[in-house]
Amino acid sequence: MREWLLGEWTKAWSGRTWAVLVSIAVFMSLLSGLSYAAQGDKMVSAGKTDVAAVTNDVVRASMTTFLFASLFGALLVTREYSSGSISRSVLLIGGRDRLFLAKLVVAAAVGALFGLFAVLLATVSSWVMLAGYGYSSEWTSETWLIALGVFACNVLAAPWGVFVGWIVRHQIGAVGALMALTLLVDPALKRLVPDEAKYLLTVAMSSVYRDGAADLLSPQTALLVIAGWLAAAGYAAHKLLHSRDIT
Repeated sequence: MREWLLGEWTKAWSGRTWAVLVSIAVFMSLLSGLSYAAQGDKMVSAGKTDVAAVTNDVVRASMTTFLFASLFGALLVTREYSSGSISRSVLLIGGRDRLFLAKLVVAAAVGALFGLFAVLLATVSSWVMLAGYGYSSEWTSETWLIALGVFACNVLAAPWGVFVGWIVRHQIGAVGALMALTLLVDPALKRLVPDEAKYLLTVAMSSVYRDGAADLLSPQTALLVIAGWLAAAGYAAHKLLHSRDIT
């Protein structure tokens, strides 16, 4: 099994895909964090909030990285279909189940790296951005829970991307589906039908990184909901992997 994982780990970091995803994730996180810092400065000056709340918002801005962790997972699978190497990978590793498991384990490990990087980015950016407005970053117990939630969402998002990749099997299709669900569909449904939409995967992740909205699930319930989505997607992905041709 060590050889399977080593092979998939090596493939995961080949090329520049990971660097592109990390670069865009950093840009979006910093842009969002700067927006929170600027807005927070005005509210602190007006006496409507405090520095600790602004710190929470800036740290929470790094949650955007979980979208790119899921894209990494999807591309880990779909680029082998695009290059036509998927059948060779199945033969070399000794079966579809072994490849399925190896990609899942590697994706979860990469998701953990994305999570650690997101927390590091959140820590540094909160200190630097708030210092730019003359404040010292204030980390409370709530801030640490937000950072832990950001880490957890990255770990969970990468396997979700892998499952979507196995189901869709097309690079552009999988990337488009993940971006549409995360940026358009789920947020729109949250506004239209908030009571039902809180059970969607990306909305449930809002509870995990403690978005603070009043109509969200508790973090514990949200984790169960996310586990349900991952179990359903994993079952569908495994079923389709065995029922369709490897081409």
